[in-house]
Formats: sequence, structure tokens, C-alpha cells
Amino acid sequence: MKQAATAWRALRLRSGASAVLTMLCALVALSFQSGGSPAAAPIAVAVADFDYFDTSGEVADQSAEHLARVALFAKLLRDNLAAQGDYRLVPIECSDPPCTATSMSQEVFIAAARKAGARLVVYGGIRKMSTLVQWGEIQLLDLEAEKLLMRRTVTFRGDNDAAYRHAANFIGDTLKETMPKP
Repeated sequence: MKQAATAWRALRLRSGASAVLTMLCALVALSFQSGGSPAAAPIAVAVADFDYFDTSGEVADQSAEHLARVALFAKLLRDNLAAQGDYRLVPIECSDPPCTATSMSQEVFIAAARKAGARLVVYGGIRKMSTLVQWGEIQLLDLEAEKLLMRRTVTFRGDNDAAYRHAANFIGDTLKETMPKP
């Protein structure tokens, strides 16, 4: 009789363990997305501050307005990339902001992006050619692969907040088409 009771307890323990194992498998399966793989973590992206050059020769000093617009451009670009959820924005830090690709040596710039934990870094500059025309040079670098993924020159008309917003939205969408997905 004692042996039967011991055998019964062992059977109940095995079936209990089997039930727990089945529940664990079900929980793991539910944690996977429909593609059968776990949700990938967002890719860390650093969007550097942008350089600005005014070669228009205009008499009026618009330095403060231009610095504000270039800062707005970088902020809008960061917001655009972060909105999708595939990318996690990380800040580049430097001892003397703004932290642009030309204000720091190449080695220091890359080291700062890596220190921030970025896999991808976006950088570039804007040049005001005339009262109406601005040029933007945007580059996307994959730090993991040590490869330039995109180099794009764009032009945009206007020297106002709306023109910068429009350019930032266009560049953000262009970057998302080029950037790797998690």
C-alpha cells in the first residue's frame, strides 16, 4: 500500500511538472510576435548637431535665427526618427557644444557616438547659398559595420521655420527608408 501511495505521489509530481512546463512553453510562445521571433530592440541612433554655413553674402546678420533654425532642424529630425519606434535616440556629448562632425576631430566624433551607445549616426550641415536656396548634406554612418550607408545632398527653398520643418521631415523619411530595421 505504501508503495502505491509513493508511486501515486511521483505520478502527480510528474504531471504537475508537465503542466508547469506546458504553461511555460505557452508563455514563451505568446511572448513571440507573429513572425515567430521575439520583438527586436530598437536600434540606437545618434543625430549629431548640424553645421551651418552662410555664404549668401547678405548684409543683415541673421546668425541667431540661423542657429535656432539649425537646432530646430536637428530636433525635428530626431523626433521624426523616434516616432516610428524602430529607433532609440541617444545624445552625442562633447565638451564644447554644438557637437557637430566638423567641430570635433573624426576620431573624437566617432568615439563620442560610440560612447553614447549608437549603432547609427546621422550628421551633416546646411549651407545658405542665397536668400532663397539652402543646401543640406546629410550622412548616415553604421558604426557597427563601419560603413557609410547614405550620403545625400538636398536643396530647399526658404529661410524660415516652415522651410526647415519641411526639409527635416523629408530627410527623416529618406533616412528611415535607408536605415536598417531591428
